[in-house]
Amino acid sequence: MKKLKWIIPWVLGLTGNQIIYKLTGFYIPTALNSILVGFGFSVLVGIVFGYFPGRKAARLNPIDALRYE
Repeated sequence: MKKLKWIIPWVLGLTGNQIIYKLTGFYIPTALNSILVGFGFSVLVGIVFGYFPGRKAARLNPIDALRYE
């Protein structure tokens, strides 16, 4: 099921692209490179903005963290 969650957005995006093209005649080129760059950037942002706050929170004493809530 986890593999399916990765494929669904790609299929929806490509299907939406084809629907727009057939309804309006406006061609939107989709390259695998642009999909991979967007995916890679999203992964990088998720890792960076999840790792550093998580590391800081893991170093806190739970009693002190709850005291200042």
